[in-house]
Amino acid sequence: MSVIEAFIFGVVQGIAEFLPISSTAHIIIVQLVFGYSFPGLTFEVILHLGSILAVILYFRQDIIQLIQAFFRYLSQRNAEDRLEFMFAIYIAAATLITGVLGMVLEDILADSIKTPVFIASALVLTGFFLILIERFHKIGHRTEENMTFFDSVVVGLAQTLAVLPGVSRSGSTLIAALYAGLNRETAVRYSFLLSIPVILGSSVLAFGDISGGALEAMGTSALITAFIASFFTSWIGIVWLIHFLNKGRLIYFALYCFVLAIVVVTFLENTQPVAAL
Repeated sequence: MSVIEAFIFGVVQGIAEFLPISSTAHIIIVQLVFGYSFPGLTFEVILHLGSILAVILYFRQDIIQLIQAFFRYLSQRNAEDRLEFMFAIYIAAATLITGVLGMVLEDILADSIKTPVFIASALVLTGFFLILIERFHKIGHRTEENMTFFDSVVVGLAQTLAVLPGVSRSGSTLIAALYAGLNRETAVRYSFLLSIPVILGSSVLAFGDISGGALEAMGTSALITAFIASFFTSWIGIVWLIHFLNKGRLIYFALYCFVLAIVVVTFLENTQPVAAL
C-alpha cells in the first residue's frame, strides 16, 4: 500500500466515523473504487484506533468525570455522584446489547452484507430515518437526569444495526436517542461516549486477526500515515458535528446518503475487490 492510498483511507475513516453516514460503507466503497481489499483486519484496526484515540482525547474530561463518579458512588454512595454513575450504567447496558447482538448478526450475515447493492440500500435506510426523526418527530427535552434503562435498550438495539455497512453507528444512536425523547445535547454526548467501548471493543476482538505478514505487506509508513490521518480527521469530524448539530439539520446528511447510494448502484454495482493490499 502506498502512503497516498493509506492517507486517503485514513481521511475517509476519520471524516465518516462520527458523522451519520457510515464509515464502514465508505471504507468498502473506497476499496471497490481502488479495486482491492485488505488482507485480514490489520489495517481496519489501525484506522479505528486513530478514531478512538481522537474521541477519547476530546472527551477526556467527561471520561475522567464518569469514572471518578462511578467509583465514588460505589464506595461512598454520594448522592451528587448518582447521576454520572447511572449515565455510565446506561453506556454499559447499551454496549452489552450491541456487543452480544452485533456479533450474532454479523456471524449470520457475514460477507453477504458487503455488496454494493446492500450498502446502497442501507444508506437509503439511514437517510430515510434521518429525515423521519427531524421532520416528523418532535425533539424531546429530557437530559441525563431523566434517562432510564429503556433509553439504553433502544439505543443499544439501534446501534446493533451498525454492523450493516451503510447503517451509520453515530446516526443510529443519535436517531434512537432523539426518538426516545432525549434533547440534542444529551443525545450527542451519549452517542459519542458510547462509541468508545464499542469501537475499542471491536478493535480488541480483532487483534487476533492482526498478522505480521499483513503488517509487512502494507508497510510501516503506510500504517503510521493511515493512523495519523484517521486521528486528525476524526477530531475534526467530532468538533464539526457537535457544532453542526447545535444549528444545522440532519436532512443534509440524509441527502448525502441518497446521492451516495445512487452513485454506488450506478457505478459500482458490478465491482469487486480483486487483490489484497
